[in-house]
Amino acid sequence: MKIIILGAGQVGTSLALSLEGEDNDITLIDSDPKRLAYIQDHLDLRTIVGHAAHPDVLEKAGIDDTDMLVAVTSSDEVNMIACQIAHSLYQTPSKIARIRSSNYHDKSEIFTNNHIPVDVVISPEKLVTEYIERLVDNPGAFQVLDFANGLVRLVAVKAYYGGPLVGNALAEIKQHLPNVDTRVAAIFRRGKPIVPTGHTVIEADDEVFFLAAKKHIRSVMSELQRLEKNYQRVIIAGGGNIGQGLAKRLEKKMLVKIIERDPQRAEELANNLEDTLVLHGDVSDEDLLNDENISEFDLFIAVTNDDDANIMSALLAKRLGVRKTMVLINRTAYVDLIPGHEIDIAISPQQVTIGSLLTHIRRGHVSSVYSLRRGAAEAIEAVAKGNEQTSLVVGRAISEIALPPGTSIGAIVRGDEVIIAHDSVIIRKDDHVVLFMIDKDYIQDVERLFQVNVTYF
Repeated sequence: MKIIILGAGQVGTSLALSLEGEDNDITLIDSDPKRLAYIQDHLDLRTIVGHAAHPDVLEKAGIDDTDMLVAVTSSDEVNMIACQIAHSLYQTPSKIARIRSSNYHDKSEIFTNNHIPVDVVISPEKLVTEYIERLVDNPGAFQVLDFANGLVRLVAVKAYYGGPLVGNALAEIKQHLPNVDTRVAAIFRRGKPIVPTGHTVIEADDEVFFLAAKKHIRSVMSELQRLEKNYQRVIIAGGGNIGQGLAKRLEKKMLVKIIERDPQRAEELANNLEDTLVLHGDVSDEDLLNDENISEFDLFIAVTNDDDANIMSALLAKRLGVRKTMVLINRTAYVDLIPGHEIDIAISPQQVTIGSLLTHIRRGHVSSVYSLRRGAAEAIEAVAKGNEQTSLVVGRAISEIALPPGTSIGAIVRGDEVIIAHDSVIIRKDDHVVLFMIDKDYIQDVERLFQVNVTYF
């Protein structure tokens, strides 16, 4: 496809990186020439310096015959105006905009061709909030991804000594859990991917990605590590959109406190939240954390806009005795360096957002995409369409499907039924098929599998 990306920030650059090398024609527009020069030195794409919503800049980028406009600048208004211009002047077929402000999201009826023509609205704050909530609901997991509206989940955990399956072959999980169906989609051992078989032996410190119905997640996790107790007491550092949204989601389930530095914002939080205790202060104030008995809390979640403040406050909270820490990290280079003994989970908002963007860019009948392992791997939910004559998957057993190297089918959702993938399972029309790819270079082959021949109507 021919794609124009507006905004060369973390999200725009990460998206360009994900799409580069997939036979897409990508142009990246930004007002910062130094940033674009750096990107062009590292990526094979076209860059243009200019205002993202100006028609002359868009024309220079080739908007006349562009398939898709992705507006991810830091300004909601610039993103919306760019989509309006692309629609009104150039009839661009597909327009995606990142919209941060909840004021716009609360009036979603404005995003129509008769008003503001945005086909897909992406809210990074909402996506990150939902992502963190899933982690909070599943202690011990470092990634929890929903497919088919939450009926099936892909969960990533680290295997530890004490887990019954550690040191044993995967085939033994059926003996341990005879009433639970699950599939290990991939294992990363010392950073390298392994395509698992029944003979694969789980080792301590393996990163294990498994698929199971939502109700079976805890049972499978118990095979790979000692189950952690559910979180009951949580402190959130930072009262921005993510902090407030997270507090709203958690306050009915557990004890929640939130720390906010700005007095006016703290007052707004106190008015907007029902069962959350709002504290005015610095997230790295040792006296404040001690006064609030941080050592008695299960979880400290740092979600301010400052990476350094998030890291330092989480380190301090861990030293003062909190059980677990989660940290929001905007700088991509930090994400893999941070997790360890003191900081348990580092969350990249860019990686969370990229998956949502890719969902609308991937060809074939793709309904969900998650970017994994810094974009090297992907988990995809695709819908099987057509019939045995027009589809490469419908009416075929999984063993008969020519999957690309490193790609596996983990689960199928048929209506409300979750079917964990086995070789003999036959894919039917309208099945939701969950695939795991350890090598994103084969994405076009997967897309082709789920494209319908032109003779299908």
